[in-house]
Amino acid sequence: MLVWSFLVYYPIAHMVWGQEGLLAALGSVDFAGGNVVHISSGVSALVLCLALGRRSGFANVNYRVHNIPLVAIGATVLLFGWFGFNTGSALAADGLAVHAFATTALAAASAELGWMLMDVIFDRKPTLVGACTGLVVGLVAITPGCGYVPLGAAMPIGLVGSVICYFTCSRMKARFGCDDALDAFGCHGIGGVWGGIATGIFASKAVNPNLSWDGLIYGDVRLLGVQLASTVLVAVVGTLACILIVRALCGGAIRVSEREEREGLNLTQHGERAYPSFMGLDD
Repeated sequence: MLVWSFLVYYPIAHMVWGQEGLLAALGSVDFAGGNVVHISSGVSALVLCLALGRRSGFANVNYRVHNIPLVAIGATVLLFGWFGFNTGSALAADGLAVHAFATTALAAASAELGWMLMDVIFDRKPTLVGACTGLVVGLVAITPGCGYVPLGAAMPIGLVGSVICYFTCSRMKARFGCDDALDAFGCHGIGGVWGGIATGIFASKAVNPNLSWDGLIYGDVRLLGVQLASTVLVAVVGTLACILIVRALCGGAIRVSEREEREGLNLTQHGERAYPSFMGLDD
């Protein structure tokens, strides 16, 4: 994490938010961290998934949600904090902060309902875990544009983002066999990319005069163009460099042995005897 911060996060943060930052100079915008936080971490997660490979027995084990009440509590706390940094990115307790609060709420609610709808269509039942996942996807999708898009745009941003991420997590991941345990790429990576693109579509100078251009629906394609370009400049190279550095420091290995994996990482890596009976097979 220390290496990743210096090789990935800080350079991207400077490109987006720093004085004379590369992406800022191009006119790309990211109100609260869609590119800086979500695309970078989501793409890094995908690179690491591919580098580490799948868990032993991945195709033969049915991994279940461990604790649904804690999922709901965590999503609630996350929502609370998200309002803090989205609105706080206005850097003042003003009308723009209130606007960011409202767009955040609308996108999160729309995405939550969208994921529940997809659950009903494909599995005939809505789930609490699905609702919480949709909530997070909506928050991710609105983060780059919460202080730039009108209130009415927040709902399609959340809803469409939820549908895209649902198919990424439920279909594309299975098709490619990627062992992304917590759907970091499917939700944060894809949701962040969609949010950046949606900002280029819906952003309005009437909402935030600091924009260089209006979005696509107002007849100007330039903002969408730089938003598309900014989603490419993310974390692949930096994450690969992190892997090489960690391998050099750890004797060439970034994955535990098969024996350690089977014994459990709680015991072999942390010296803790947590969840002695939980092997992902509990009924």
